[in-house]
Amino acid sequence: MNRRLRAVLAAGATVAVSLTTAASAGDRAKGDTRVFARVPAPGYPSLSLVTPAGHVYVGTFTGVSGDTTGPSKVFAYSGSGKLLRTYVVRGQKAGAAHGVQVAARDRAGRLYLLDQNPSRVVRLDPRTGTQHTWATFRDVPQCQAVSRPTACSNTIADNPPEPDYAAWLPDGSMVVTDYAQQLIWRVSRHGGQAHVWMNDLQLDGEQFGPAGVVMLPSHRSLLLTVSAGGVLTSGVTDSLTTGKLYRIDVDSAGHPRRMTQLWASRPGEAPDGFAVARAGHVYVALSGPTGNAVAELRADSVGHWGEVWRTPGTPIDGATADVPWDTPTSVQFLGNRLLVTNQAYFTGDSSHWAVFDVAAGERGVSTYVPAAAGR
Repeated sequence: MNRRLRAVLAAGATVAVSLTTAASAGDRAKGDTRVFARVPAPGYPSLSLVTPAGHVYVGTFTGVSGDTTGPSKVFAYSGSGKLLRTYVVRGQKAGAAHGVQVAARDRAGRLYLLDQNPSRVVRLDPRTGTQHTWATFRDVPQCQAVSRPTACSNTIADNPPEPDYAAWLPDGSMVVTDYAQQLIWRVSRHGGQAHVWMNDLQLDGEQFGPAGVVMLPSHRSLLLTVSAGGVLTSGVTDSLTTGKLYRIDVDSAGHPRRMTQLWASRPGEAPDGFAVARAGHVYVALSGPTGNAVAELRADSVGHWGEVWRTPGTPIDGATADVPWDTPTSVQFLGNRLLVTNQAYFTGDSSHWAVFDVAAGERGVSTYVPAAAGR
């Protein structure tokens, strides 16, 4: 996420996090934030993935400064934040800006990386280090330029693909959000060329598109965040910078049936990756400067969603500003803690590249991985 967020989102204060050793959230107050791990160069960590064994995989992405044309890397950490192994991504386009997101795993333990250049899914076996292209994405035309508006993009600008987050459907196929082309792809369980799964106008936020996606425990609905928009369907004047949380219901064949808006952010908060608690609460990373935090969302007794809590912060004072909140982009549960990637997208400050450990006081739902995934 974030490659095309406008420079206006770079404004705003950051919030400091004291640098302490990551530990169990046992007696910690909710929101207590520590550094789980530092992320080495090329940095800009965007998405973390936690396995059932407690290993954490973090991919490097791209930012607005520095040389991001070198090969992307995936770092493997233990559950205590110790760096175990580094994987270098092969086959990326020379001279282009590079970034991968560790977006999914299958039951065999293989990882699925969403690559930017070329636009593809790389399957990586963390035990052997072997990797290969599993699926590909293409640059589709704008819908207003074609007579059959299906395999097209409902965008104002003609953007190239930018795969962002992924989730499995029950048949083992994968849905992938495209942040730049403002649509959602579907990849067959066998891999190969992806096909447009949804290109609803509500996904169009001009330069701000669909981001995080999670399959709910019912396996019949997905939750989806959109960083802003949709600008073509809303009469709200701030809709261009107001993010959304949607529920997408799917039928038995894995086709989308309807999309329902659950919640809207404040302007400029840019909701991104998120995790779902067992109680049904949603913890979402707000990567924009008016957010720059993790917010907890939940439904009230009549089904209306709202924000009930967000991570507390301490103003930067020079003494506690070792690693400030600086563009948090994804949230994952590790036990009763939240792991939050700190991308530092706009500042490019390598000392801010980190994964935070935030006490949540509750546990998350297990990531859905069907038996057919990746077969």
